[in-house]
Amino acid sequence: MASSFSSAEILVVPFFGQGHLFPSMELCKHLASRNYQITLIIESHLSSSVPSSFRQLPLVSVAEVSSSPTLPPPPQSSSAVDHSDIMKRIHQLHQHQGQVLDEFVSGRAKPICAVIDVMMDWSKYIFAKFQIPTVSFFTSGACCSALEFGAWKCNSAKLKPGETRIIPGLPEEMALTYSDLQRKPHGPHAGGPPPGAPGGPFPGPPLAVGFPNQPGGGPPPGPPTGPGFPNQPGGGPPRFGPAVPGQQPPWVQEIEGAIAILINTCDELEGPFIKYVAHQIGVPVWGVGPLLPDEYWNSAGSLIHDEKVRTNRKSNHSEGEIIDWLNSKPRGSVIYVSFGSELSPTLEECAELASALESTTRPFIWVIQRYSGRGPPPGLLGKEPGSEEAGECNYPHGLDAKVGKRGLIVHGWAPQLLILSHPSTGGFLSHCGWNSTVEAIGRGVPILAWPIRGDQFFNAKLLISHLKIGSLVTTKDLSQTIRKDDILKGIEKLMGDEEIKKRARSLKEKFEGGFPASSLASLDAFGDFIKPKAA
Repeated sequence: MASSFSSAEILVVPFFGQGHLFPSMELCKHLASRNYQITLIIESHLSSSVPSSFRQLPLVSVAEVSSSPTLPPPPQSSSAVDHSDIMKRIHQLHQHQGQVLDEFVSGRAKPICAVIDVMMDWSKYIFAKFQIPTVSFFTSGACCSALEFGAWKCNSAKLKPGETRIIPGLPEEMALTYSDLQRKPHGPHAGGPPPGAPGGPFPGPPLAVGFPNQPGGGPPPGPPTGPGFPNQPGGGPPRFGPAVPGQQPPWVQEIEGAIAILINTCDELEGPFIKYVAHQIGVPVWGVGPLLPDEYWNSAGSLIHDEKVRTNRKSNHSEGEIIDWLNSKPRGSVIYVSFGSELSPTLEECAELASALESTTRPFIWVIQRYSGRGPPPGLLGKEPGSEEAGECNYPHGLDAKVGKRGLIVHGWAPQLLILSHPSTGGFLSHCGWNSTVEAIGRGVPILAWPIRGDQFFNAKLLISHLKIGSLVTTKDLSQTIRKDDILKGIEKLMGDEEIKKRARSLKEKFEGGFPASSLASLDAFGDFIKPKAA
C-alpha cells in the first residue's frame, strides 16, 4: 500500500466481551498493515485483555475510556436473572459511553471513518453528529444475518409444523423449517436477550447531548457525502429492498446509515451468504475474516500456544499440564467441552452434562467458568471478561474423582487454540459462538452443537446442513431441558461418524495456506473504498 495516506485515522469501537474484542484487535492489525492509523477505543476495565504486543504495533493505538457504572451480580443461590437489572445496566452503559465517546471524538482531528460493532450501533449517532462515516462490523458470520433477513422476506412466521421454506438466493439445504423458528434462547438469560443484543429490542441511545434522534433533536443525518465514498452519492441511508409483512431482523436497524459492512468470515466458508446480504442491503459487504491471530494461520499442523497470543487468565491448569494430559490420550479420542467466556447452559443442564460425561467412556476436557449457569456474563457487570478466579464451579461435587484421569476439568481460562490444534482432540461440544466455530473449522475438529442464544442457532445450522461437519444436541420437545441421554447420544454420534470427520479434515485444508485469500482481497478493496482522495 502507498504511504501517502498513512496518516488517515480509523476508529474501531468493539462491544464488550472477548468474542468481540479479539476479532476487533485482529481487524486493527490488518487495517494498520495497509498504512492506516488505527485507534481502538475500549473501556478501561478491558485494559489487561489487550496484550502488550498489540500496543507496540506501528500505527496502532489504544484509547482507554473510563469504565461504565457497574451493577452487583445476581444472587449466587439462584440461576434466575432479573432482566430489569440487565436493562438498567445497558441503559447506564449507553449513557456513560455516549458521554465519553462524545468527549473523545470532539477533542481530536476528524478520522476518515469509524468501524463500530453492530452491538454498539447506538454510537453511530455520536459519529453522525461529527459527520464521521460509520462502517458496521459483524464479529459473527454471514449465515445468521442472511437467514434472519431471508426469514423475514419470505414471511416464514407463518410456517406450520412439518413445513419448510426455501429462501430464494440461498442454498436449498438451508431452507427454514418450523423447528428452526421455534428454538428459543435458554440458559441463564432464558427470559429474553438483553436490549441491544441480537434478537433483543433496541432501547435507543441515551438522552444526552449529541443524540439527534431524541425529542427535539430531529432525525439522525445520513453518512456524509464526500470523496472516497462513491456508493453514497446522496449522503442518505442505504435502502433495504421492498417491504414485506413481518418484522425486520434487528441488525437491519443496527446498520442503518452505514456506508459499508465488514463481516468476520470469508468466501471459502460463507460465500453464498455474504453475496445474499450484499444483494439485499445495497451497500458494499466484505468478508474480512476469520479474524484470528497470525499465529493461528502460521501454525497449521502444529500446536498453537495461547499464552503467546492471548493474555492468560486465572486457571487451575497451566498450558503445560493440559498438553501433558492431551499427550496421554489416543489420537482423535478427546471430546472438548466449552461454552465460551460469556454464556453457559443452566445449572440444571450443567448437572445433566456432568452426568453424561461421567457415563461416557470417552476422555474429555470440560471448561467451566465460575458464573456458569448463573449469568449474566462478567462483561455485562462491568468486569473484565475471563477475570474470574479459579475454584469450585457449577458441576456436581466429586465428578473429577469419579472420572479420574479420563477427564480434565478446567476452572476458568483454558487455552482453546492449543486444545483444538492438538491431535488428540476429536470433537468439540460447543455453543457455536462464531469465534469458537471458526477456530474449530480451521483445525478440522467436528462440532457437536449446543446453541444457547442469538446467532448460535443459525451457526449450528450452517455447520450441520451446509458444511456438514457437525451434529446437534437436541430433545424431541424443544421446550424441554436437554438431558443426560440427549448429550450422550450426541457425543457418540459425533465421535463415531467417520464421514463428518472426513469432511472436517477436507474443509481444514482450505485454511492450511494461511489467512484466506478472499479476505485479503476484501481488506484491500475496503482500504481502496475509504482511501481519501488526493488533493
